[in-house]
Amino acid sequence: MSLNFEQYINLADEKLGAEALFATDDFFADKSRLLHRAPPEWKDDLYDDNGKWMDGWESRRKRSEGYDYCVVKLGLAGTIAGLDIDTSFFTGNFPPSASVDAIYSPNEDPTELTHWEEILPSQALSGDQHHLNEITSDKVFTHVRLNIYPDGGVARLRVYGQPSVDWEAIDPQQSVDLAAVEHGGRALVCSDEHYGNKSNILGPGRGENMGDGWETARRRTPGNDWVIVALGHVGNIGRVVVDTAHFKGNYPDSCSIQAAYVKGGTDDQVATQSLFWQELLPAQKLNAHDIQEFVSQVNEIGPVTHVRLNIFPDGGVSRLRLFGTKAD
Repeated sequence: MSLNFEQYINLADEKLGAEALFATDDFFADKSRLLHRAPPEWKDDLYDDNGKWMDGWESRRKRSEGYDYCVVKLGLAGTIAGLDIDTSFFTGNFPPSASVDAIYSPNEDPTELTHWEEILPSQALSGDQHHLNEITSDKVFTHVRLNIYPDGGVARLRVYGQPSVDWEAIDPQQSVDLAAVEHGGRALVCSDEHYGNKSNILGPGRGENMGDGWETARRRTPGNDWVIVALGHVGNIGRVVVDTAHFKGNYPDSCSIQAAYVKGGTDDQVATQSLFWQELLPAQKLNAHDIQEFVSQVNEIGPVTHVRLNIFPDGGVSRLRLFGTKAD
């Protein structure tokens, strides 16, 4: 399909606070596993008191009318661009079909009386497979409900979209992390992400381990690695934080940042144009497993929408923070 899911945030990420609130049945596999960040895994010969251990949400075989469902509170309210219903490792026990509903209820969790809106009509599922679906609604949602017909197991549910941020409520003088995932920051494209996804650098908190960061392969050719980030809102950046948590023998020797106010263009065009962007942060030496903050070194170049983090020559970065004030 045409939708590039990597350009969006998984609003159902457990690290963002997403939670599986209720399931009609999770006898074989707990509903919370549906939202685990790590890819599902198969464990041979692992059984618990109820049967084969499965990495996902699995209900028992239904012997009556009806169907099973799981209600999920999103970590961030937002518009939904796409869904991934992943049945990895569920082969003889996956649901034949599934649908997804959603609501906007920021102040209370849904009840049996809640009126849901269908955002994905019932579709056929296959075993051990990702099912990617584009969603065209521009509404903001806080909860989703995964319906499976009639029963079975789903490994993961990913809800890709854009967080809804009330920028009008943020004071123009208030300094915020313009690149944070909760403010709508997105990692668009990078030179390499062999060991760690580029989007990790915008995540909440400090990285849990090396896997919770962006790490490139060892560079064996001239040049350097880089990643381009779209800010959640146009702004003036005054403080930069580069965190190399857990990267000790593989952190970049140094880094620099370029930035620009971008008007239109595809991601590929943005990547090409980025070579000529202004220098926001001149090259700075980095340390292993350290939080490095730069203020006086940051150049005043006016409002920007995108930044390019250059690392020399390669390596891993856990988090990138770009603090500044919003601009018109």
